Amino acid sequence: MTTPTHSELLIATNNAGKIRELNGLLANLPLRLRQLSEFPHVEEVDETGKTFAENAILKARLYSRQTNLWTLADDSGLEVDALGGAPGVLSARYAGLNATDAERNTRLLAELGRTEDGQRTARFVCAIALYDPSTGSTEIFNGTCEGHIAKHPRGQHGFGYDPLFVPSGHTQTFGELSEDVKQQISHRARSLAAVRAYLNERFSRM
Repeated sequence: MTTPTHSELLIATNNAGKIRELNGLLANLPLRLRQLSEFPHVEEVDETGKTFAENAILKARLYSRQTNLWTLADDSGLEVDALGGAPGVLSARYAGLNATDAERNTRLLAELGRTEDGQRTARFVCAIALYDPSTGSTEIFNGTCEGHIAKHPRGQHGFGYDPLFVPSGHTQTFGELSEDVKQQISHRARSLAAVRAYLNERFSRM
């Protein structure tokens, strides 16, 4: 095994939307961001955890062990109160393994049916795991964004359930809000604020 490269951080996702968002939120850190696509030999990690944190830890550890890099992995999704917290950890697979974002949104709206506005409360949840291959230690960072589910998709920005999610304090969906606003209030932005502070301190000492 090669010596861990402390100036590099693997972003462990193949989701193009997440990659864009994470690259923006982690810009200007004292390290080079690497992508899974740069490591064609890496085997995909199955998300078998029962919670967002379990899945994030699982991915961070197993991708790090294959690349020997510091690794950041997130697991995030939507929890809808009227659906008992669904789709939850199954957010990406809610309409089937190969479903599109539009198909997942259609399924969600169908499940909510005629649920009244006051009963459509929901939240985006994000758990981020950072794995250090030199010590085998994992740090966990969590973030949430409260809001509700709109009755129809609105907006072309973002990805996933963004066109349906209206964050608290706003009237526009994540699909309508600018990227600047989203990077201040989103579940991922909130968890990554703590990640940035941790990485700045950790890597500035190397």
